[in-house]
Amino acid sequence: MTTWTRRRLLTSAVTAVPAVGLAATTAPLARAAAPAPPGDADVADALRALPGLRLIEERYDAEPGYRHFVLGLRQPVDHTNPAAGTFEQRLTLLHSAADRPTVLFGTGYHAVLTPRRTESAVLLGANQLQVEHRYFGTSRPADPGYTHLTVRQAADDHHRVVRLFRRLYPGAWISTGSSKGGMAAVYHRRFHPHDVNGTLVHSAPNNVDDRDDSAYLRFLATVGTPAAREALEGVQRAILLRRAELAGRYEAWAAATGDTFRLVGSADRALEIAVLRVPFMFWQRGTPDDVAAIPGPGATAEALYTWLDDTTGLALYADTSARNHIPYWYQIGTQLGYGSLPTAHLADLLRHPGAAEARSFVPRDVPLRFDRTAMPDIDRWVRRRGSRLLFVNGTQDPAVAEHFRPGGPDSRLLWVRGGNHGADLADLSPTDRAWAQDTLARWAGQD
Repeated sequence: MTTWTRRRLLTSAVTAVPAVGLAATTAPLARAAAPAPPGDADVADALRALPGLRLIEERYDAEPGYRHFVLGLRQPVDHTNPAAGTFEQRLTLLHSAADRPTVLFGTGYHAVLTPRRTESAVLLGANQLQVEHRYFGTSRPADPGYTHLTVRQAADDHHRVVRLFRRLYPGAWISTGSSKGGMAAVYHRRFHPHDVNGTLVHSAPNNVDDRDDSAYLRFLATVGTPAAREALEGVQRAILLRRAELAGRYEAWAAATGDTFRLVGSADRALEIAVLRVPFMFWQRGTPDDVAAIPGPGATAEALYTWLDDTTGLALYADTSARNHIPYWYQIGTQLGYGSLPTAHLADLLRHPGAAEARSFVPRDVPLRFDRTAMPDIDRWVRRRGSRLLFVNGTQDPAVAEHFRPGGPDSRLLWVRGGNHGADLADLSPTDRAWAQDTLARWAGQD
C-alpha cells in the first residue's frame, strides 16, 4: 500500500538480542506487589524495581520539567508460547510526574532517542512512554524468519508495557501514533481495548482488501492540479529516459559511501522503484509550493537526480537502509498489504516488472504468505466496536486514500484540508481543533 516511511526516521544499524529464559520475567509481572508511585527524586529507583525492566541510561537532554530514560523490557518472543524465549524491547520514557496522564506512542519502526514530545503529550502535560516496534532497531528477537512479527504479537507487547507501567503511572493513559505508529496504536486497541482511555491517530493507512488498489490509483489520478500531475509524469519519464546516466550516478554514490544494492538487485532496479514511487512520495510530503520545483523539460541530469533524491530518498533502496526496513516490508507482504502505483505512462520504459512490491525488499529465503483476514478484522472492529478513537488525516495524503472509518462510541474522523502526511490537531479548522483538544482532555480526565 505505502511505505509510510518518513525519511527522518531512517533506521540505524540493528543488533540482535539473544533470547533467554522466559519464566523469570513473566511470572513476576503477574504477581509482584506494585511499588509506591515515585516522586521526581526516586523515579529511577522505581524503574529499576519493575520486573523485567532494565534502566539502560538516563539522558540529560530533555526539556525542563522532564527526565529522559532509555529502558529495556524483557518481552516474550511469542506471547502464546513461553518456550519461544524472550528479547529485550527498547523503550524511552519522558517522566514529568506520577500523577500526570501518560501518553503511549511508537513510530511503528525503531525508537527515536531525541526527546521530542508528541502533540498529545504537549497538550496534556503528560509523561510519554515510547515503545520500539518488535524486530526494529535493537528490539530484535533471534528469529531470522520474522515468524513472530504479527500485529497481534506487537499489540501484546504494548499490553504488557501498559500493565507494567501502570504501577508507576496510575492515571489516565492515551495512546497515539502517526502513520505506521498510528496503525500499531489501532491494532493494540483492537486486541486490548481497555488498556488506555483513548487513542489519537494521525495519517494511518487502512488497506482492508489487498486485492483492490483502486482507491490509491483514483487518488493519484485526481490529487492536485492536472498541470502538477502532468509535470510529475513528465519528470518520471525524463529520469527513465536517462536511466543509464542516473543509475551510474546512483552506483557511484553507493560506492563512495560503502553501500550496495544486493537486496534490491542493482542500482538500475532501485532507480526504477524510486521513480515509480514519485507521485506517492511527492503528494505524501509535498505542498502546492513544491509543484513549481518539479524539473521541467531540459532539466540537467544533476537536477533530475537531486530532485528524485529529495522526493523519494534514494538511500532507502540501498542496503544500509533497506536491510533495516526488511521487517517493515515483511509486514507489508504478510498482513498490512500494499498498493499499486500508476505505470501506464511509463510502460515503454520499465525494465523490472513487480520491482516496487514487498518481495523486492525481503530476502528470498524468508517466505511471504499473506494473511487476508488480518486487516478486515481490524477494520470491522474500528467500524463497529472501537470506542474513543480519534483519527486525523490530510486531504492531500495518498497514504489515507483508504482510511479508517470509526463507527463506535465517542469516535470520529477529522480532516485537515490541504494537509499531507504530517497532519496534526494544530492544522485542523478552529472548530475541529477545539473539539479534538476538548475530547483529548476529557479522555485524560482534564475536562
